[in-house]
Amino acid sequence: MTAYVYMLRCADGSFYVGSTRDLFTRLFQHESGVGAAYTRGRRPVELVWHEEHENVALAFAREKQVQGWSRAKRLALIAGDYEGLPPLARKDFSRRQKRADG
Repeated sequence: MTAYVYMLRCADGSFYVGSTRDLFTRLFQHESGVGAAYTRGRRPVELVWHEEHENVALAFAREKQVQGWSRAKRLALIAGDYEGLPPLARKDFSRRQKRADG
């Protein structure tokens, strides 16, 4: 069954990342104050990004991945700057590349 991972921009400028099977209903819940406790006191919220997955497990895994990202990396995702995502990684993968080349 199709599932979604999504990101909301809250009234205080923070981001909330979640996943759901029904994106429309979940957004309504957040905006109505019956969604997550995090968004309840930070309304209004605005959907700034979402991604469709073939099942809940994949959407949940992606949710956890994006939740671990920095604000800069989340902003790049929202902007669709996929090429800009790797340089914003918290880990330094350059050493791994050098080892693979060497």
